[in-house]
Amino acid sequence: MTETTIRRADAADADRLTELIQASAAYRGAYFAMIDGYRVTPDYLARHEVRLAVSADDRLLGFYALIREPAELDLMFVADEAQGLGLGRRLITDMLDRAREAGIAAVKVVSHPPAEHFYLRMGARRTGTRPPQARTPWEQPELHFTV
Repeated sequence: MTETTIRRADAADADRLTELIQASAAYRGAYFAMIDGYRVTPDYLARHEVRLAVSADDRLLGFYALIREPAELDLMFVADEAQGLGLGRRLITDMLDRAREAGIAAVKVVSHPPAEHFYLRMGARRTGTRPPQARTPWEQPELHFTV
């Protein structure tokens, strides 16, 4: 993988974070309802710890959003072309480091069903299932990372 920097997102990053979400192949078909019309806003970036990974030429490769209270990994996306290169692991490691620095003991994840195995490989443990919701008419795995 080329040189990658992980940094805090700012208001100017909102549109490209939204574009990355909307372009994700993992949300085509039935799962599109989860992201249909979803936008990352400058306000969201100001309220939460959102960190992004960029290449040396500033291409967006992925990002995550950590909500501190209550602690939850709210968003995590890796660009389709960057998957399988270890970037997801780097983002999870960064998220856990940030949580630890903030004194957080555990981070909840309500997973996109196909991503559950990724989170389990990263050390999360399954703690339950979230029942179907309006935008997600299927059950979603609930997991926790111990920080």
